[in-house]
Amino acid sequence: MSNYQLIFDYRSNMKYRGSFNELSKQVFGLDFSKWIEAGCWNGDYICYSYNDGDRVVANVSVNKMNLVLNGKDVKAIQLGTVMTHPDYRNQGLAAELMEIVIAKYEEECEFIYLFANDSVLEFYPKFGFEAIVETKLKMKRSDLGPAIANTIRKLDVKKDFTLLKDFAENRVPVSAVLGVRNNAHLLCFHYLLQYAEALYYVSELDLIVIFEEADGNLHVYDIISKSAVDAKNILPYIVSKETENIHLYFTPEFQNDDIYSKEINTASDRLFIRRAPSGLPRYFTFPMTSHS
Repeated sequence: MSNYQLIFDYRSNMKYRGSFNELSKQVFGLDFSKWIEAGCWNGDYICYSYNDGDRVVANVSVNKMNLVLNGKDVKAIQLGTVMTHPDYRNQGLAAELMEIVIAKYEEECEFIYLFANDSVLEFYPKFGFEAIVETKLKMKRSDLGPAIANTIRKLDVKKDFTLLKDFAENRVPVSAVLGVRNNAHLLCFHYLLQYAEALYYVSELDLIVIFEEADGNLHVYDIISKSAVDAKNILPYIVSKETENIHLYFTPEFQNDDIYSKEINTASDRLFIRRAPSGLPRYFTFPMTSHS
């Protein structure tokens, strides 16, 4: 075991929290400050870190996830922010933290999963993780009904954050095929740091849609509602005259071979699962706004 100090669940410790953020900025260029200041770091996000003095030098973060898979509630753990300070690498610190976290949580959940970039694809199989192929789902605009007149308001992530956080805390999974509930900490992360310019409120439906459109391609990242919805019924509210293709970054209820153009997801975010559950849908993608 390492001679460094193991610290964890320190979201209330400003010193450790700040050091974690500095390491994240150095390794990933990712600044958690807005997310922390907005009060989004809750008990579902737990950092396991090695400390050298007062400095966090290695980390593995745990996200407690409540998934819906084929209509059933499933408890899972998503790992993220796996990082080591450049001066402390090649000591096995991240590997030790992975082993600590797996031993702590593998009996408390049905499976553990994570997303990895191409630089570390050989690292995670050492801990029993298996690469799982997700699919990209694309449909033609012509497969939808006519556009529906609506009142869409673009949200300001600062001015409208109370509204956004309320929806995050009370959302219903976007799909019973594969969805997420009670993931406000991650959804708020994406509000603030990923999709601040893509947030829209549809007043007729009382829901939020995260989407962007460019060159005839409508990219729909999430539909956030406090009641159950069918994505296919929502899409006519957000298409434009220029829309030709619709790309979905979540698994919708309507599983239709005649509609989808299915492609293997070759993005840098590769899915790895330890003890993969049976019954994964034939084609699926974990909701983009649930990635840590």
